[in-house]
Amino acid sequence: MGIESIVVFLIVGAIAGWLAGLIVSGFGFGLLGNIVVGVVGAFIAGALFPRLGFGVGGGVLWAIIHATLGAVILLALIRIVKRA
Repeated sequence: MGIESIVVFLIVGAIAGWLAGLIVSGFGFGLLGNIVVGVVGAFIAGALFPRLGFGVGGGVLWAIIHATLGAVILLALIRIVKRA
């Protein structure tokens, strides 16, 4: 994996985490928090969506959408566990 791929990976994670934070909590989590939430969300979406039959196209925009949906799932699960 080249340095360009890592930079794109981190940027996509930051944007996805920020968007998911806005959707679920109403605010972001700071740069590092957004990256972590976005990257973990991308892994969740990558594991979950193909099993459900959802496929996404290629490109950075689809990667951001994919990671954002996974991050929203992650934040919703965290919110449910915190309340229990």
